[in-house]
Amino acid sequence: MDELALLLSRLRDWQTLLDLGLVTLVFYGLLRLFRGTGAIQAFRGVLVLAVAIVLILNLVELSAFSWLVRAATPAVLVAIPVIFQPELRRALERLGRGAAALGRPSRLPQDAHTIEEIVQAVVTLSDRRHGALIVMEGDTSLQDYRETGVPINGEVSARLLLTIFHPGTSLHDGAVFVRGNQVLAAAALLPMTNRDLPDPQLGTRHRAAIGVTEESDALAIVVSEETGIVSVARQGRMVRRLDDTQLRKVLQAFSLRSL
Repeated sequence: MDELALLLSRLRDWQTLLDLGLVTLVFYGLLRLFRGTGAIQAFRGVLVLAVAIVLILNLVELSAFSWLVRAATPAVLVAIPVIFQPELRRALERLGRGAAALGRPSRLPQDAHTIEEIVQAVVTLSDRRHGALIVMEGDTSLQDYRETGVPINGEVSARLLLTIFHPGTSLHDGAVFVRGNQVLAAAALLPMTNRDLPDPQLGTRHRAAIGVTEESDALAIVVSEETGIVSVARQGRMVRRLDDTQLRKVLQAFSLRSL
């Protein structure tokens, strides 16, 4: 408690306040920089762990633990850029595009017309047994995966989605990315989940839908080519056998950020 009282007494010094303010500003800037990347949750965890360790070392005299932290710090500092290399690159690219890029890439809501167009397309694809995978982007940027596909940048419509996923087209075998009311890309490749899926009917599209939602806050819609069953994946979990009413409610909730 004496150490805590000493720390509080130092807060009266304006230089200490300035020091703490600058450190806080640095961490705030890093959090803003990483927002919209897949590393934000891990970065928050590292930050909380680092703050907890600093508090423990300052409040309690633990010689062995202090030695362990000092010995491990250089290895951790080397490992962090290696682990977060893709996210660091994207964050630095955003920084290079200007201060405005530091803001959060907020999710663009779909209007009622767009949601109806998606529902209509999915129901028709299900009736025709045409396989489909539609990724609705959230706050996490999926630019790296979008860039593996073909840019579309067209307004969402049932006709466009049905054309893309028609078996005779060259774009039907990948994922379509939707952000707001725009179809951004088609025929994109997604990461596959490494988990064992209990249902043998869950194929490549389902594994990709779960995989992309494990790494981001996106929502993925899957239409099975074999059965026509409509499934939705979110946060690494999948709900199957949705009808048009259920799918509409899911899309409305996702657009309102309540999912």
